[in-house]
Amino acid sequence: MGGSEGQPLFETRSTKGTLLYRVFAVTVFLGICSIWTYRLIHLPAAGESRWAWRRWAWFGLFGAELWFGFYWILTQASRWSPISRQTFKDRLSHRHDHGLPGVDIFVCTADSAIEPPAMVISTVLSMMAYDYPTEKLAIYLSDDAASELTYYALLEASRFAKHWLPFCRKFKVQPTSPTAYFSSSTESVGDGGSHEEFLEIKKLYDETKHRIESACEHNLVPDKVRSAHEEFSQWDSYYSKRDHDTIIKILIDRTDSEAVDIEGKVLPTLVYMAREKRPDYVHNFKAGAMNSLIRVSSAITGGKIILNVDCDMYSNNSDAIRDALCFFMDEDNGHEIGFVQFPQRFDNLTKNDLYGASLLIACKVEFHGLDSHGGVLYIGSGCFHRRETLCGMKFGEEGKIAASMMSRISKGHQLKDLKDLASCTYEKNTQWGSEVGLKYGCPVEDVITGLAIKCRGWKSVYYNPQREAFLGLAPTTLLQTLVQHRRWSEGDLHIFLSKYNPAIYGAGRISPFLILGYHCYLLWAPNSLPTLYYSLVPSVCLLSGISLFPEISSWWLVPFVYVISVKYTYSLVEFLQSGGTVRGWWNEQRMWLYKRTSSYLFAIIDTAFKALGFSEATFAITTKVADEDSSRRYRSEVMEFGAASPMFTLISTLALLNLICFIGPGIRLAVMGSDFGYVGSMFLQVVLSGALVLINMPVYEGMFVRKDGGRMPTSTTVTSLVLAVSACTCVAFLS
Repeated sequence: MGGSEGQPLFETRSTKGTLLYRVFAVTVFLGICSIWTYRLIHLPAAGESRWAWRRWAWFGLFGAELWFGFYWILTQASRWSPISRQTFKDRLSHRHDHGLPGVDIFVCTADSAIEPPAMVISTVLSMMAYDYPTEKLAIYLSDDAASELTYYALLEASRFAKHWLPFCRKFKVQPTSPTAYFSSSTESVGDGGSHEEFLEIKKLYDETKHRIESACEHNLVPDKVRSAHEEFSQWDSYYSKRDHDTIIKILIDRTDSEAVDIEGKVLPTLVYMAREKRPDYVHNFKAGAMNSLIRVSSAITGGKIILNVDCDMYSNNSDAIRDALCFFMDEDNGHEIGFVQFPQRFDNLTKNDLYGASLLIACKVEFHGLDSHGGVLYIGSGCFHRRETLCGMKFGEEGKIAASMMSRISKGHQLKDLKDLASCTYEKNTQWGSEVGLKYGCPVEDVITGLAIKCRGWKSVYYNPQREAFLGLAPTTLLQTLVQHRRWSEGDLHIFLSKYNPAIYGAGRISPFLILGYHCYLLWAPNSLPTLYYSLVPSVCLLSGISLFPEISSWWLVPFVYVISVKYTYSLVEFLQSGGTVRGWWNEQRMWLYKRTSSYLFAIIDTAFKALGFSEATFAITTKVADEDSSRRYRSEVMEFGAASPMFTLISTLALLNLICFIGPGIRLAVMGSDFGYVGSMFLQVVLSGALVLINMPVYEGMFVRKDGGRMPTSTTVTSLVLAVSACTCVAFLS
């Protein structure tokens, strides 16, 4: 053990195959340049058949290809020099086990109807059961709906924790979320555990869960519980989830001699907080809740490290805190690390990830690449922060702003003072939300806050352990996925158009490669326009007999075929190496198309409307519940449409247009006979249109084949048919 003195607590390794990838990337770039060259030297000449139409289509494709090439260059920032990290927790224990810092964990929920309290407390219990000194651990639940049902669930959890934590310690339970553990266990426990002990703790949890779900079903806290706990009187002034007083209750105080489990061990501090909300005040969504938590926790426990998670993102790895501390407490490099980001992974994904919700390539490839340039993005959950970084402190110097803001907060406040810290008026005439805490005014407050931290001189670390640190719930319907990406891409576009654009705000402060890496995500929304053009115009021109690509006998076809084939082959290999499946990759390509032609397009429209003052910022919460029929279809990997949506109308119309444009020329050849000149000149357009038809097969099934509740709504089908047929008729008439 003595040999560990002076050795680093973590090491960084370069990923294998980097040189080979760079050679591949250079050849692809040469192919892209060749495509640009072809477009420039083969401009449609005046006098050609339908010259005007072809010229406009040609220039549009050239613009789209310029954008795709530019965006492809941006993506190289996250692939050029990827790295991986390894921690040494044994060295941490040997050198710092008696000097570990306090850790405050923030769990945020916003709506008890779509984020069930039973799910929330399972996440809370998993956080309480970390393999970490409980006298240095505190869990804070922020309930932005101020639901007494959520508080009741937390009260029940505080009782069950007295049994659950000893059980987890004794049998080294993984995961420590009781819901996840009991759903995956085989009615036995390791390390000599008996079947009876398993059944006993499971019975206790089932009873706890039943009481919570029964209260939620009846929308009523049991009278016996209400009368026994005077804190429920704080709900007497409750009007709605947007109009209520601050509600704060310390359910477990680790400094209290009675705050122990059944074995006499100290329990972690457990705090419920619902910040004050009034209709006349802007509450700033999750960022506002986080800033209130920062202040309240500073007055109660003041842990030097803060972990924040979404209410569905339970702990799957009891060593995650120690992993993070290996970075923060490393003697050589730890002082410059502001936050440690773990990947967001999900435990409800289907085998082939129907909706591409795993963000597999981002987690397994792209974030490792960004990590080599100063750190990954802060993605809002599963992230460990130094408290001072969230309080505005710059790296290497005392944070004057942070000190002045936090000087008003000290430990030992009475309940009245704690409530003031979470009041609507506390932040008035302060720099909370601008220079201190999470930043306001952006739907993706996490990304912009992480950027600001880096621009203050801190670095971040991305750590992807072999056992996932956190597991949550991914969207289980197509509409949920599209709405989620609509919000994300709108927020990213907001950052791009604001003063926080990394090219401006980060110039000279962060690595140029990191600036490029940020833009890969900030420019999600603009990707919609060239994708929409490329998935529509070549197919329409195929129907009209207008050629937009080299003939099959031309050497200029080579760069097109090379770029398309090697790019998608590499994409498939990369996906498989990251743990995906062939069908999963195909689903990913489908969702790539749907997000770009619907979510991202509507994000641009929403951004324009807000800039013109026609709408206000909103925060769409992804529901964590689904009806049984929908869940069954999801498990069977049947795409869910069900509800009417403008995004479905757009997707369906594009799918039908491509189907008509693909079938039309086939009928023409069948009626008029084979025309090899026509086929040769339209080869790539046929391939492109055919690929779009194949990728849209679930849409056609949902419109014309399926009879279940998840089929495409009849109104959407009729509207899309009318739009597609009308568009094709107009094209045929004009051409």
